[in-house]
Amino acid sequence: MRTRAVLEISVETLEAAVAAVRGGADRIELCENLSVGGVTPSIELMREARKHIGVPIFAMIRPRGGDFVYSAAEFEEMKRQIELARSAGMDGMVVGILTRDGRVDLQRNADSVRLAAPLPVTFHRAFDELPDLEHGLEDVIAAGATRVLTSGGAATAEEGCANIAQLVRQAGTRIIILPGGGVRPQNLSKIVRATRAKEFHSGLSNLLPSHQNGHGEFENGVRALIRVLEEESLNLQPASTH
Repeated sequence: MRTRAVLEISVETLEAAVAAVRGGADRIELCENLSVGGVTPSIELMREARKHIGVPIFAMIRPRGGDFVYSAAEFEEMKRQIELARSAGMDGMVVGILTRDGRVDLQRNADSVRLAAPLPVTFHRAFDELPDLEHGLEDVIAAGATRVLTSGGAATAEEGCANIAQLVRQAGTRIIILPGGGVRPQNLSKIVRATRAKEFHSGLSNLLPSHQNGHGEFENGVRALIRVLEEESLNLQPASTH
């Protein structure tokens, strides 16, 4: 029985997705244009990924880069994208919608969750834009999301470790806190020990495949993350009550 934490890897190409799975990734976050934080992948990419990958694939639902406040037309497009992702066999969605005053848009996020059902929804790093993470977490839970991808409001998960640990405690069993943002093999051990989260997210942006290094280095980076999680698996076990 596996005791290590779950590893999700974000990718923007089929080749990177396949390399991530070869490296041991448990779940794929499928996007396009990661340079702007990821937008909705094309229906063709979703179908090809589903054809070649056996692990769960969560599709980013984001119509454009920039902020997370969307017009009525953009929200209608997001709803269409959720339907397309469902039809392409995706296993979950990744969504995050804020109001103009910087809060979680409860109505639109809840609508997205209902449209995606029974597939799970991750609230992405729009969460880190919120001025009050504690209140924001309660709103995300109320909207029905299954996970929150967060760096604890900091630039990276390593810098936000203390806030992430607090979110993990606040969440309890109600929602999964998914630390992400600058997660590397070199700092993952620290993040695991500080947050005691059960799932982790990385894009390994320092190892993004290029014409020079192909996908071997990216695959090896995923393997390195898995090794850290395996080494730290004992730290994820609950303390004995005896």
